Amino acid sequence: MSATTPVHEGPADGTSSAPSASRAWRTALEHIEARLLGGDLAPGDHLPPERQLATQLGVSRSSVREAIRVLEVLGLVRTATGSGPSAGAVIVASPDGGMSAVMRLQVAARGFPVSDVVDARLVIEPAIAAHLAGLARRADGERAPDLTRASALLDAMDVPELEPAEFLALDARFHLALAEASGNTVLSATMAGLRDSIESYVLQAVPNLPSWWATSARLRTEHRGIVEAIRSGDASDAARRLRAHVAGYYAESRMTPPSTQPTPPSPRTPPDPAIPPAPPPQPPPPTTPEASWRRKAGPETTHSGF
Repeated sequence: MSATTPVHEGPADGTSSAPSASRAWRTALEHIEARLLGGDLAPGDHLPPERQLATQLGVSRSSVREAIRVLEVLGLVRTATGSGPSAGAVIVASPDGGMSAVMRLQVAARGFPVSDVVDARLVIEPAIAAHLAGLARRADGERAPDLTRASALLDAMDVPELEPAEFLALDARFHLALAEASGNTVLSATMAGLRDSIESYVLQAVPNLPSWWATSARLRTEHRGIVEAIRSGDASDAARRLRAHVAGYYAESRMTPPSTQPTPPSPRTPPDPAIPPAPPPQPPPPTTPEASWRRKAGPETTHSGF
């Protein structure tokens, strides 16, 4: 799939029974994941051709390619063009150990509380942005982080007729692309594992936004600012921008985390009729001139005779 082409999902046969754009690539990914975890696919096996998988699952070929790309990030699949036994998508590793845990994270993350996912993003993603900026600052040009894919995704988000689901799918891919640019397989795999959950909650928040047009315009501007801060080597600014970007959308969508919701007041306990109420406090006795004089003069003194 070209990064600059809008995502228009549909089954390979052109019918209207395909999953929505926000679900199509995940349908393909879940199918392949299940076969890997179940042992139906082993290292050395070829995945079925894209067209065959697309027809079988009722999704577009671009969705199949996107699912395979995620598996490439996890180090489970290698793709090669051309013809012959090495062409196509080949399983190169079993999802054992850490990779199996990441794939299960992707499944489990679909049930994580949104506030926990956002908190995790606020810890991980600013650190990724700062790391990329640090690499850019220390790089000699050839070793600078490759932001080509991230920039291409930003160009794709500039297409004006994108629906929210299409825009936010590209948005999630952009954040994953930043993790991939770090060259750290653990960060890439972690963001790949959370991507499904991220895309889900940002899409669910759209009806809460005051104006999707205004929000999408702001998100595009923020994305460009993040990339520019990374390229300029300003780690602090890159981290600050990404943190504000994630937190700002969450706040604007009014998806308030439970920890910040006000605690309702405790109900009053009704009075026990068997216990008489306490008497009201009594007012102090009135002050008279004589009483005032006696307080100033002190206690009376009895004098003995001489």
